Amino acid sequence: MAKILLTGGAGYIGSHTYAALTEAGYAVEILDNFANARDDVPDRLEMITGAPVKVHRVDVLDRAALDAVFASTTFDGVVHFAAKKAVGESQKIPLDYIETNCTGLVNLMKAMEKAGVFRLVFSSSATVYAPTLDWPIPEEAALGYASTYALTKLMGEQIIQAAAHADARWRFGILRYFNPAGAHPSALIGEDPSDIPNNLMPYIAKVATGELPELNVFGNDYPTPDGTGVRDYIHVVDLAEGHVQSLNALMKGEGSHIVNLGTGQGYSVLDMLKAYERACGKPLPYRVAPRREGDLACYYGDPAKAEALLGFRAKRDLDDMCATSWAWVSRASNMRG
Repeated sequence: MAKILLTGGAGYIGSHTYAALTEAGYAVEILDNFANARDDVPDRLEMITGAPVKVHRVDVLDRAALDAVFASTTFDGVVHFAAKKAVGESQKIPLDYIETNCTGLVNLMKAMEKAGVFRLVFSSSATVYAPTLDWPIPEEAALGYASTYALTKLMGEQIIQAAAHADARWRFGILRYFNPAGAHPSALIGEDPSDIPNNLMPYIAKVATGELPELNVFGNDYPTPDGTGVRDYIHVVDLAEGHVQSLNALMKGEGSHIVNLGTGQGYSVLDMLKAYERACGKPLPYRVAPRREGDLACYYGDPAKAEALLGFRAKRDLDDMCATSWAWVSRASNMRG
């Protein structure tokens, strides 16, 4: 049984990937500093998987602690999520983002190299693409960044590729994804923002639970079917399974890859709102606000390469995303306390 280190494994996408990797037969250990994760996530993962969860409470900025983790056992590969991820915050504290997301990655790769571990699946982002009016966006599209967060993801990709260019032992999967949504079908793990969310679905979820009064729809005059912005949303369980497929390819000795993980279609703001109303069984208040500067009418990716190289295809639709999100947020035991 191959053993995998999952950094940031107690976070939103990381915890779902832990469940998917375990289901796929991998032995997984989590490394997380719990700066942006619930302390009870390992207990919840134990309920899902039926097995104890090994956790290393370590920060990727602590190189000595990373070395100690790799010295404690023999890993066959790493899936790397540990990073800061709030776009707006990254503009306010750019050096913190660069330190955690880039220096943290370098520390991890140096520890891997020292331990002789050269398989790495990297959580990247569609924010590495330059603004475009051509959709869906292929992996060969022009790259760029509009935030420090996006810069750190682009730098992360370049760091990995530079290491692999210099040392042929490295094999990597760089996964660029758009907007993860939804929750595990058990309703034991899900997205859990502690403040006002930046992303659409968790914002709508807080409107549905009464934590926020209404949804602001920024612009209803875009050249889209209903006038509201269109984005690519992917169920977090589909996304987790994409990480498993990426790792499977590396474990089989296949070459490195850079792929989009998405559905290949866009959903509008009102599509999302209506689907969430179906999930929670009640109308949700919203108001139309002016467009935000920099927002594009559409933004969604082409997942064809991921299907061709990895066999990846998203199976769950918008109703699945909203139903599982509502099951998660409406359980009182999931509320932060």
